[in-house]
Amino acid sequence: MNDSRETFSPGDASPPPERPRPTLRSLLALRVSLTGWSVVLLAGSIAGAALATLWITSVPLIALGAGIPLTLLATALIRWLADLHRQWAARRFGESVARPYLPTPDAGWPVRLWTILRDPATWRDWTWLVINSLTGWLTSGLSVLLVIGGFVYLLYPLIYLLTPPQVFRTPLGEAFRLHSAGQSFALVPLGPVCFLLWYATVTRLANLNARVIRLLLGPTEQARLRARVRQLATSRAETVDTQAGELRRIERDLHDGAQARLVSLGMSLGLAEQLLPEDQEAVRQLLAEARDSASGALGELRDLVRGIHPPVLADRGLDGALQALALANPIPTTVVTRLPGRLPAPVESAAYFAVTEALSNAIKHAGVRHIRITVELGPAGELTMRVADDGRGGASPHHGTGLRGIARRLAAFDGTLAVDSPPGGPTEIRMSLPCASS
Repeated sequence: MNDSRETFSPGDASPPPERPRPTLRSLLALRVSLTGWSVVLLAGSIAGAALATLWITSVPLIALGAGIPLTLLATALIRWLADLHRQWAARRFGESVARPYLPTPDAGWPVRLWTILRDPATWRDWTWLVINSLTGWLTSGLSVLLVIGGFVYLLYPLIYLLTPPQVFRTPLGEAFRLHSAGQSFALVPLGPVCFLLWYATVTRLANLNARVIRLLLGPTEQARLRARVRQLATSRAETVDTQAGELRRIERDLHDGAQARLVSLGMSLGLAEQLLPEDQEAVRQLLAEARDSASGALGELRDLVRGIHPPVLADRGLDGALQALALANPIPTTVVTRLPGRLPAPVESAAYFAVTEALSNAIKHAGVRHIRITVELGPAGELTMRVADDGRGGASPHHGTGLRGIARRLAAFDGTLAVDSPPGGPTEIRMSLPCASS
């Protein structure tokens, strides 16, 4: 078994490489992409206006009964459109915009409708539809208009020649009427001006649009508190269930393992005491069996204690415990740790067992040839753990209990679990725990 180990201290870490300065080509490509998105967002503004009309029409019809399915349909379409805009804002700022909706119960139409109507996020969606029909044209529409204007003015002499005399003769109003193709060349300089204005404003307008979306479609502080309370309640319930399961496991292991061996030990010693005056050879065999039972019970107790809190974790910290885990692993394992010091004991224990479970899953199910474990403490005090392997992939928290168990363990500390495992591999399991080094 080969083991490759790398340990870095803060003094050994090299400074992060400088980000390359963006080139004119990349900046231009970004603005062209934003202009394309502006066209999509303009279409979204038109669709939003239509959905707002549908919503306004359906709500008054609820009393007649016909408005119930219409309102539910309008709500589903509005939330779908809002989710698309949240994705756009998240892509623009690199930060996800959470959905603020209350959970919809799995009940009949009246109950679901009442839940939707009393959800403040529903009315904020409607407000966003109305505002977006204005801000969408102000932000996205202005960018598209500047691009169209740039091309139109650059090609105005050609447009003048190819169009009937009734159109494109007063581009700046009646005060500026064109009487010949030569006069139309006076408008050509406006094309570069429009392109310069577009280049200077398209990013700012896109950011303004994304801020409006995040402001109106993101969760309010009250919604965040409600979501936080639900998360804590769920996490507490899962933690209690996990602890109860651990206690049952310990009780079962003690009953079926060490306790049974100790009972056998007592019986062997009692029988040896009875046979001592008569058959010393049988006594020696019974004492050997008793010694084996005592050794087995001691080994099982050590394994049980190691499963609760490994001594190497208490003695050498997370770094040393992971190195020992890699040495005992039958698969070649590389361990990279970047820790400035010891972490709080509960965090070390949660991190160790999370990595252990991820490692066990990779060995059992992935058919791996090499595993790499990376553990580092970020500048914001977040412990990040990555377990990568070259196995067959296809791992998912929705299949099996191993990854779900890791997620539950991390959730007790507000930690997160992310799995990147396409079919065919490779697999990377990313785990994070908020903590502070001691």
